[in-house]
Amino acid sequence: MATKTKEYLAKIRTKTGLSDYKIAKKYDINQSNLSKYKSGKSALSETHAWLFASILDINPAEVVANTKLEQAKLSNNESKVKFWQEQLENLSNDSEPLKIDIAQINPTVGDLSGNTNKIIDLSHKSHELGAHLLIFPELALSGYPPEDLLLRKGFINQVEVNIETIRKQLPESMSVLFGAPIFIDGCLYNSACLIQHGRVRYYHKQHLPNYGVFDEKRYFTPGQNVMVFECQKQRIGVLICEDAWDESPMNAVVNHGAQTIISLNASPFQKNKHEQRLEVIKQRVLENKVGFIYVNMVGGQDELVFDGGSFVMNNKGEITHQLPFFQAITHSLNTPIMTQNTETTEETIYNALVLATKDYIEKNGVFNGAVIGLSGGIDSALTLAIAVDALGNENVQAVMMPYEYTSNMSLEDAKAQACSMNVDYQEVNIHPIVSSFNMQLSPLFIGKQPDTTEENLQARIRGTLLMAISNKFGKILLTTGNKSEMAVGYATLYGDMSGGFAPLKDIAKTLVYRLAKYRNSVNYVIPGRVIDRPPSAELAPQQIDQDSLPPYDELDAILSLFVEKKHTVAYIVKQGFNEKTVKRITQMVLNNEYKRRQSPPGPKISQNSFGKERRYPMTSKFQP
Repeated sequence: MATKTKEYLAKIRTKTGLSDYKIAKKYDINQSNLSKYKSGKSALSETHAWLFASILDINPAEVVANTKLEQAKLSNNESKVKFWQEQLENLSNDSEPLKIDIAQINPTVGDLSGNTNKIIDLSHKSHELGAHLLIFPELALSGYPPEDLLLRKGFINQVEVNIETIRKQLPESMSVLFGAPIFIDGCLYNSACLIQHGRVRYYHKQHLPNYGVFDEKRYFTPGQNVMVFECQKQRIGVLICEDAWDESPMNAVVNHGAQTIISLNASPFQKNKHEQRLEVIKQRVLENKVGFIYVNMVGGQDELVFDGGSFVMNNKGEITHQLPFFQAITHSLNTPIMTQNTETTEETIYNALVLATKDYIEKNGVFNGAVIGLSGGIDSALTLAIAVDALGNENVQAVMMPYEYTSNMSLEDAKAQACSMNVDYQEVNIHPIVSSFNMQLSPLFIGKQPDTTEENLQARIRGTLLMAISNKFGKILLTTGNKSEMAVGYATLYGDMSGGFAPLKDIAKTLVYRLAKYRNSVNYVIPGRVIDRPPSAELAPQQIDQDSLPPYDELDAILSLFVEKKHTVAYIVKQGFNEKTVKRITQMVLNNEYKRRQSPPGPKISQNSFGKERRYPMTSKFQP
């Protein structure tokens, strides 16, 4: 491996604790020569190469070969460069076992310079700790998914510039593998970039997912070739994410002599997703009797949240290393790590929502915190807890906006939670505003009986006030609605649907209760009455949600079968549900597609979420 003179000199300083001046004195090295070594203007002489090898207690042949390679590069002698690179590859530190680090990072889409610096900085840190190979996730340079940024020539040009920056600044004595979009011969690929011995090689992803939230065929061309490279005399095969879910790419790299497989991934979180990954990879490992290193991205990106959970599996299908979930970390595989996945489903989902909310707000860099309309109900209570855990209580504001139908219990519980979480809490009575609206509309509504129009006015006034606070103080308004409500349209357009991000958008109402109970098990912040009492929008006297909807356990079961599993009405009825109820609920789902198109984004945690992956027509005569 190619190590430069100035890197050897740095190692001498570290080992001896001497300054350059004292090194020159002690080892009889001309000060002028030492200055050239330090600046990179000159390579070690053969005599000094042997001297440095002796001090560092390493193979002199390695230091001499590195010296000759450096001299060849300085003199632009390409034939000698090639010769000494081959000698270094043959030497390859015979006695030293391969040391691999995994960088489970949280990149930001489009932040090419920031992601580049992260790759360079972590590479240098791993190199200092003795790593031979550092692995990053899929599309670590661009972030995932870059979507239509990939269609901009300027974006691809910047990717190329940053890859060259990484190549120039990496220690030549280590190898680094990271994902990036690569444009070659008129085709764009989702690629793994291997920087080794100062050169760049590419592997192009072969299986491009085009389902759910994935639309890689819109942008990328599938690769055809296998990559197997050598590091410390170990033959390593490279795959990218979906490649491992099909048997042929893995079979191919094993047939090319790979002893270990590395898979770069940007695999989004979904309930029970990690168990699916382990099952698939174990099958591939046992088929091929080969070790497997799975490195995954972590962090929130719009509607997606990546959970990390990188792992290593030996050729018997046994997990030997398990990295944490929802945490950026760089870890050496020479050090055991076995994060026990003992979290409950509720804890895992809650952590996903917190990370998604945190990253959406912080990565956008537009807002200095969040504001929430706190109603005293379960949805806003859970949203407030998520916001505080994501951003810190000093960055969250809660606003209660009572009207004549707001119960004292709601006022008391909202204030109690705001106090327990130590957030800025304000009350704004909307009674005079509602009265003014009704007065202005009364001439237009003569002869019409009050109905949901007047109820929705309350919600729209609250939405307007919250958006004004958002504008004035630079805080994003978090929408508090849940998936069950959004499915059937039990939400007011331009009212409680107002906001910039909806943490509960993919959380069914029954799961909202489970998450609230989980959060209270950590420390008690949501008043018990909020969880125990029947849910109500409190837009009319004695109103409860089940005046308009079936019980939430029944509603959510129907919605899961219809929305997430895409079953027909007839099938759902056969599962024991009332036919009239099923037809009413499924028709409500279809009728309210127009509302969901205007709803804010929120993190996906289910098999089928409302948003990026659900593309239903707003105008349709389809009957399920």
